[in-house]
Amino acid sequence: MRKISNVFWITVALVLAAVAYGAFAPENFSAITGNMQAFITSSFGWYYLLVVSAIVIFCLFFIFSPVGQLRLGKPDEKPEYSRMSWFAMLFSAGMGIGLVFWGAAEPLSHFAISPATATPESQEAFRESMRYTFFHWGIHAWAIYGIVALSLAYFQYRKGAPGLISSTLRPILGDRVDGPIGTIINVLAVFATVVGVATTLGFGAVQINGGLAYLFDLPISFPVQVVIIIIVTILFIFSAWSGLSKGIKYLSNTNMVLAAILLILIVIVGPTLLIFNTFTDSIGMYLQNIIQMSFNAAPVDKDLRSWIDGWTVFYWAWWISWSPFVGVFIARVSRGRTIREFLGGVLLLPALISFFWFSAFGATAMDVQTKGTDLTGLLTEETLFAVFHDLPMSMILSAVAILLVAIFFITSADSATFVLGMQTSYGSLHPPNAVKLTWGIAQSTIAIILLSTGGLGALQNALIIAALPFSFVMILMMISLYKALDHEKKELGLMIRPKRRKK
Repeated sequence: MRKISNVFWITVALVLAAVAYGAFAPENFSAITGNMQAFITSSFGWYYLLVVSAIVIFCLFFIFSPVGQLRLGKPDEKPEYSRMSWFAMLFSAGMGIGLVFWGAAEPLSHFAISPATATPESQEAFRESMRYTFFHWGIHAWAIYGIVALSLAYFQYRKGAPGLISSTLRPILGDRVDGPIGTIINVLAVFATVVGVATTLGFGAVQINGGLAYLFDLPISFPVQVVIIIIVTILFIFSAWSGLSKGIKYLSNTNMVLAAILLILIVIVGPTLLIFNTFTDSIGMYLQNIIQMSFNAAPVDKDLRSWIDGWTVFYWAWWISWSPFVGVFIARVSRGRTIREFLGGVLLLPALISFFWFSAFGATAMDVQTKGTDLTGLLTEETLFAVFHDLPMSMILSAVAILLVAIFFITSADSATFVLGMQTSYGSLHPPNAVKLTWGIAQSTIAIILLSTGGLGALQNALIIAALPFSFVMILMMISLYKALDHEKKELGLMIRPKRRKK
């Protein structure tokens, strides 16, 4: 069996310590992490806005730069997966489950519960809700994933470096990435992944339980959630054992088919014209206001400042905390693509599909709300099913949604076990099954323990806290990547347009 790195043992110890703290002193753990998370989002909101905006600009620069033609691999290397399978895998790992969970709930919240600036349930609140939802799930989110994935793929497949976060910093840190500094960076990335996926499993079990409760009066209880986690664990471990080309690929393709079916059904049975009008209008509002939203720190408006901290800044921190996991996975399935194709695929296509998804489910939810069915008092995990209840074919819609949620959770956890195995076995592209099995069982066990003590919220706070130091790592990754690409550009004589010949 391949050698297991020190990162494995250090991270296991840290995770066990955090879980033990959350299990035996849940109130104290929740209070401390909650205070830290609130301090970070309120005191460093301006910093997150600047960093994430810089990441977006950085990605767009490389799309149009001469280095965009460079291939993530050997010059004549072909992509390992078809475009459809590639997109399905990166989308499923990136935020597929989030679209199902928040598809109706977030626009509804911005519209009827807590609008940013507009009067609740007004026309302005409707447009504002979609604009901010597009902003939170659009180009900015995917740019965060994209820059981590691009750095990893470039250094691993073009330069032959191990597939570790620390390896991307060699141009500026040199051989120090092989020592304690590199270990700290990799431990931080693995810790964020473990905690993120454990909380996702926990919240996912709650959501599936909520859907089953709404449909079949199944009790919302800890034993039911444990059964759900055990079933999902068995399925994703089996998938992870079969490898990327079989398990994750087939499940991701299935996800895309189910998501397309659910989306088409909603467009047909929902307010069709409103959906298309909302999609068109919201894209215009998003593009018109993207710069203002990107830098809006609301320095003299306390209410708006609080709203931005609770939504935009929280999302930016959340995407950053997930970027090691999603970035490593996207890099793994993107070998052989050019930088331009990679960034175009990662930034633009998922964002566009997310926009139409939120237009369909968000507009439908707000339409149901304005027609007299109050959705504002429901739990977030029940909102989608309550919207379906007011539509034709509600049972079919709900059944497809539950199946889609379950498979999205399997693919997310499956991807995470691969990434964790890779990051704790010196960047191996084929981590040992024993390591993947260990991480799979560990993630599920953590989720069950925290569900039993009510500690998922505190662990989520811990994830947001971990995002702050990793944001500094991302800044270093951008500097390192630019330095390496600029050197290669000069070495290969790449330029936007050819030099004029002297007469």
